[in-house]
Amino acid sequence: MIQDRRPWVLHVDLDQFIAAVEVLRHPELAGKPLIVGGRGDPTERAVVSTASYEAREFGVGSGMPLRLAARKAPEAVILPVDAGAYTAASEQVMTTLRAQPGAIVQVLGWDEAFIGIETDDPEAYARRLQHAVLENTDLHCSVGIGDTLVRAKVATGFGKPRGVFRLTAENWLEVMGARPTIDLWGVGSKISKRLAGLGILTVAELASTDPESLRAEFGPRMGPWYVQLGRGDGASIVDDAPWVARGHGRETTFQQNLSDRADIEQAARELLEQVLDDVAAEGRPVVGLGLKVRYAPFSTKTFTKKIAPTFDRATVVGKTMELVEKIDRDRPLRLLGVRAEMAMPDDAREGHSPTRSGW
Repeated sequence: MIQDRRPWVLHVDLDQFIAAVEVLRHPELAGKPLIVGGRGDPTERAVVSTASYEAREFGVGSGMPLRLAARKAPEAVILPVDAGAYTAASEQVMTTLRAQPGAIVQVLGWDEAFIGIETDDPEAYARRLQHAVLENTDLHCSVGIGDTLVRAKVATGFGKPRGVFRLTAENWLEVMGARPTIDLWGVGSKISKRLAGLGILTVAELASTDPESLRAEFGPRMGPWYVQLGRGDGASIVDDAPWVARGHGRETTFQQNLSDRADIEQAARELLEQVLDDVAAEGRPVVGLGLKVRYAPFSTKTFTKKIAPTFDRATVVGKTMELVEKIDRDRPLRLLGVRAEMAMPDDAREGHSPTRSGW
């Protein structure tokens, strides 16, 4: 069957990336339940960064407290996070992707990227790409094929592990229509619950909703956008413009809850100094601040503030301390995070760093 050459979007996602990198470094761990998180000590407060497929069979998942993961999979090997190793492996993968014929590559993080191509056989292209990644990096990947970025991203989930799957306007509702809205890229648990409150439970129901009817609930921009997600529509152009961070953030989980006000303020100042060092390297002024707190036992609150553009560290510290004053004095803290937003260049494609918290 002769096919016409046409534009396609591929979404490449490395399978269990962090765990796979660790297995390359420690071949004796192949086939064993493996958990990576924190400093590798389940007695400390930390969360799972990734779990191998073998560990997932025990119910271990990303974001789970490391202590709970160790209980679920008592025989699992637990390793500390090594960001440097993952960054190096990621760069090797992205170099391989950029070397593919006609590929326009938009990096989304350590382990995933969009690729824009023109071909008459996207499945064959995807298989060749998988082979190139495996040959050059010893890592496996899954590839979603779509006519929009949304459909390509969602398609990857159907291809995992090590597979290829195509989602287009033709089969979108056949594949996705009966699924819950939370299965959509960009719809989390909170949004899906709000949609359910409006009687919208499935992707098909969201796709058939009048965009104007969601404006009151989600606003003039986000309401229609959720309907667009339900239809799998949206951008189809892969953007390979240089990635530019919108902001930098640091956070820490305390091994013992902090209650003393002086200790909390000191912790915020130390995190902020690290953030401001990151920001200084960018050469752009700070225009907004964020403070994330997690009260014991597990209640999270985020405070934000817009500020006049400034390079002055003392000004940023002072404005951050104003946010610290909003922390409830009667509740101990188990986590604290600080974030600084920067002014964006006019021609930049903004995003979040794959190695920093983007909350």
